[in-house]
Amino acid sequence: MAATAYRGLLSLAKNASKSVVPRVVGARLCSTELYRQITAGNELEVLIAPEGVVPVITFLKDHTNSQFTSLADLCGVDFPTRICRFEIVYNLLSVRYNSRIRVKTYADELTPVDSIDDVHKAANWYEREVWDMFGVFFANHPDLRRILTDYGFEGHPFRKDFPLTGYVECRYDDEVKRVVVEPVELAQEFRKFDLEAPWEQFPNFREEAAAEEVPIKGEEK
Repeated sequence: MAATAYRGLLSLAKNASKSVVPRVVGARLCSTELYRQITAGNELEVLIAPEGVVPVITFLKDHTNSQFTSLADLCGVDFPTRICRFEIVYNLLSVRYNSRIRVKTYADELTPVDSIDDVHKAANWYEREVWDMFGVFFANHPDLRRILTDYGFEGHPFRKDFPLTGYVECRYDDEVKRVVVEPVELAQEFRKFDLEAPWEQFPNFREEAAAEEVPIKGEEK
């Protein structure tokens, strides 16, 4: 079934001359470079340009030889060293053929990606999560708001350059009887730990040095 879906994508890219798909999918799927990336292990994987997200996802859902009607997951990955640092991954399931396919595209901090909410309604909250965690903007999304972080949160926590401590902390103030948001203040300075022997700093886990016999000068021969 995976081979059938792959042939269908190639046929779509070659024959639909007036569509956006041949410009996006055809130029990439028909290239030798991408052909090496078309599979990952025993799973089918397709890398496409951002402009081809909606046509390709629609084709995979509606074509009789694919029928990937279930969006199992939609997530993001951050690669700061790349020009287009974000990778958006669509994991699709075909219940009819009991098969899976992974569609990948890319984006940067400013370039939007078309929403597939009209194709898969399950993508609504998934795309909101990617927007919240990574800052990838999805064009034509009906309600693109943060979904996991609090109101007024600044930044995107899953970016690799986001600090582990964050910028603000939320706590309950007993004096004012309400929840307050304050800048993060570390109670202690940064300490460097010896990761090769982390337990030796605790007395109960220290290994006592073995006693050595020191010869007396008079007994030396």
